[in-house]
Amino acid sequence: MENSSVLPSDAPLFPHSPIHQTFWIISLIVCCLAFVLGVAGNGLVLWVAGFRMSRTVTTVLFLNLAAADFAFTAFLPFVISSTILQPHWPFGWFLCKLLSFLAVLNMFASVFLLTLVALDRCVSVLWPIWARNHRKPRLAALAAAGVWIFAFAFSLPTFIFRTTDTEDEITFCYMEFDPWDEAGEDEESVNALYESRHWSLVLTRFSLGFLIPLLIISVCYGLITAKLWSGMRRVRSSRPFRILTAVVVAFFLCWLPYHVLGMIEASVPAHPQLAQVLPYLSPFSSSLAFVNSCLNPLLYVFIGRDFREKLFRSLPAALERALSEESAATGATGSSSVSAAPMAVTET
Repeated sequence: MENSSVLPSDAPLFPHSPIHQTFWIISLIVCCLAFVLGVAGNGLVLWVAGFRMSRTVTTVLFLNLAAADFAFTAFLPFVISSTILQPHWPFGWFLCKLLSFLAVLNMFASVFLLTLVALDRCVSVLWPIWARNHRKPRLAALAAAGVWIFAFAFSLPTFIFRTTDTEDEITFCYMEFDPWDEAGEDEESVNALYESRHWSLVLTRFSLGFLIPLLIISVCYGLITAKLWSGMRRVRSSRPFRILTAVVVAFFLCWLPYHVLGMIEASVPAHPQLAQVLPYLSPFSSSLAFVNSCLNPLLYVFIGRDFREKLFRSLPAALERALSEESAATGATGSSSVSAAPMAVTET
């Protein structure tokens, strides 16, 4: 059975050593916390950005980001139940496919949206006049729709290859890389096909869902910083930049173990000794992926200035303040075109 998803049931059979069991218990607790905080926090962001605030480029992008996280965390009770019943998958063939698909869709949609936010900020700083005339919510909505189309397309192989199999009244949810029996009965052909498709899936997720977005976001950060410093300007408040940075860093740190685990799993046929680390890494990588889906609303509210003041504000008002667009407040020197630009580092 091949793995490569964040669902706990992807891992080997439930380990019986105390250390392994401790890892799974911690993963279960994290799942429960991620469900409560993710549904409540992202639901609140959807309400605030969707009904309490006017439509801006920022709110459109954050609505989509919150929607991706909300959809994923809303299904976490199924993951929690499967973790408790490990290795048995009690929810049938379709939910096996759907939950794995949603996990990967959340990853791709989130990182593509964060990349879109970084590009938006970069354009706002480098070409402020063009941004003022063309940076509209409708354009942001179209770009977000494109993000969802690409995320859906790149997640579709997970839905196709995911399946279930029942042995001795235990149902397994796993990746079947030869669903159409293309390799026939030849074991060597089957192994070659599995290894090829497994590595293709892992490398596609890593390159398109991690490495390339990281490079694009890093370039955008570098251009933003160079533009602001070359114009001898200083952003009056570092809160927006800190929030954007925190959300991006949190995403990449939370999903890095997932990609590492995928490469280790794909390497197991050639290096069987690597299978020994999977019971440790699988619950750890799953937990971090779940945590990322509930982190953003907390980062919106609690990072930045006036922390103690925010504790006494209503939470919706604090979210409104975090998600609102700000003009690029700068120092007294520099070109007026930069100072008139929308804030290039508004929070995500």
